Amino acid sequence: MSPRTNDGEREQPGQPDAGRPAPQARRPEPATGRPTPEPEARRATSGDDAPETGTGITGSVSDAEAVSDAEAETRDSDEPTEARASGEAAEGRELALPAQPEPAPVAGDERVAGDERVAAVRRVGEAGRRWRAVHLGACAAMLAVALTAGAVALGAVHEQRGVPVAAAAAVSPGLLAGGDLDASITALQTHLRAQPRDFGGWATLGLAYVEQARTKGDPSRYPQAEQALGRSLALRADNDQALAGRAALAAARHDFAGALSFADRTLKQNPYNERALSSRIDALVELGRYDDADAAVRTADQRRPGVPVFTRYAYVHELRGDVATARRVLDRALAASSSPGDIAYVAAQLGQLAWNQGDYATALTHYARALAADENYLPALEGRARAQAASGRQAEAIKGLELIVARYPLPGPLVELGELYEARGRAGDAAKAADQYALVDAWTAIARANGVNADLDTALAAADHGDRATALRAARDDWSRRHTVHTADALAWALHVNGKDAEALPYARQATATGYRNASFLYHLGVIEKATGHPQDARTHLSAALKLNPGFSALGAREARTALKSLEATK
Repeated sequence: MSPRTNDGEREQPGQPDAGRPAPQARRPEPATGRPTPEPEARRATSGDDAPETGTGITGSVSDAEAVSDAEAETRDSDEPTEARASGEAAEGRELALPAQPEPAPVAGDERVAGDERVAAVRRVGEAGRRWRAVHLGACAAMLAVALTAGAVALGAVHEQRGVPVAAAAAVSPGLLAGGDLDASITALQTHLRAQPRDFGGWATLGLAYVEQARTKGDPSRYPQAEQALGRSLALRADNDQALAGRAALAAARHDFAGALSFADRTLKQNPYNERALSSRIDALVELGRYDDADAAVRTADQRRPGVPVFTRYAYVHELRGDVATARRVLDRALAASSSPGDIAYVAAQLGQLAWNQGDYATALTHYARALAADENYLPALEGRARAQAASGRQAEAIKGLELIVARYPLPGPLVELGELYEARGRAGDAAKAADQYALVDAWTAIARANGVNADLDTALAAADHGDRATALRAARDDWSRRHTVHTADALAWALHVNGKDAEALPYARQATATGYRNASFLYHLGVIEKATGHPQDARTHLSAALKLNPGFSALGAREARTALKSLEATK
């Protein structure tokens, strides 16, 4: 996956005032660069308007100092363009409620439309497992469905016939925090039919759609989220709930410059908005501005210490190679977690940290704790399968990933399953693997049709399992927008598979320059050094990759051993 920022926590959109962040890629997945869903991490406060008084990782500051910091940050931050501002105003006008509400489908219809898209991906996978030709035809059919995704109507805009209208009372945040996101969205839609000028309700609905897109692997929810958040801003311009939602949506679509801009606008309105503080960290990390991210996480820790900030603090340190601090902070975050969502999220982060260091037994322990809190938590399910595979429990890993992709046909688990099929090597496994990789292409097509920048996913998957020219084109495009360790690694590897090793070497070295301990990065660097005539450096880095995490990839680890053996033979 891409950097571990926004796809990390599972959002609980029912508490708009709590300001929960929504990054698009919390924890990097070495094989696929795929972002993960966001957590529940709920804080027991009434809102963002009052600053926290507790002590965070870096200590506390006075209210006056915090406000002063906010003003200084926002003065220096990226401002949105006039075109963006005028576009929002226009969108707000377009979304005005009609004087006479139009009839709309019944409450479940809107969800069904999105579910059909996800079902289409699953049907493609099933077809592919039977016959390759049928699979490819189904991919084409699914893509045609994807191209119409932007035309899905926002169901809550219209009055519904034959369905009772909720009372005029405000929607309870507790209702949405209860765990059934679909039911919560239906309740919000009903409420907004009765109270169409509830700008906070529209903001919450928009965030709920963002979360639904991630957890269901259904990018068609993003245009709906954009409409709901635009309606909120049309009703009350620059309300911090909707602006923070815009930051979350931009991050979910991998528009990290936009996420930073909206986060900064939010913090001008409310310097203590927790969601915006966290989204700001995520955006800076995803843009490769690691020093700025470190400063931002310290500011966030001073203003709103808690699980969302602790986990980001840990990741910023992990990117610099400070694994001990990352583990210590995550342990503290887990101790501070009380809700099942927070426990699942933080325990899964600890599992990923242990897996990155090759400690599979500890990783499996953490993943078990995460799944005890939430048995359906995708990062824990995927992490457990990866740790099982690295531990030699291939059959369990394949079975687990098959169950995952049946529900969540996302690039990360699809590539992991395909590689495990290849590594197993039974009759028919090569075709099964090819089907998984084709589904990645289908998913990214749907994502792009709904405004998601999928260049990093495309580059990582296509370099090893697709069209190499496409991989290089996508990697170059992503690098043109942001310079992170993940984009540097993806570009280096795409250049390598296209025979451009001399050009690849500086990028491969840049990917490892921060000290981030990632076996896949070390493997890529070693292979590129071998190809460019640096055998001693290649031996060093290939050995380091296998020592750090000997099961980092079902195929990559095998190829690393082969390359190292070849180097040893020519000493």
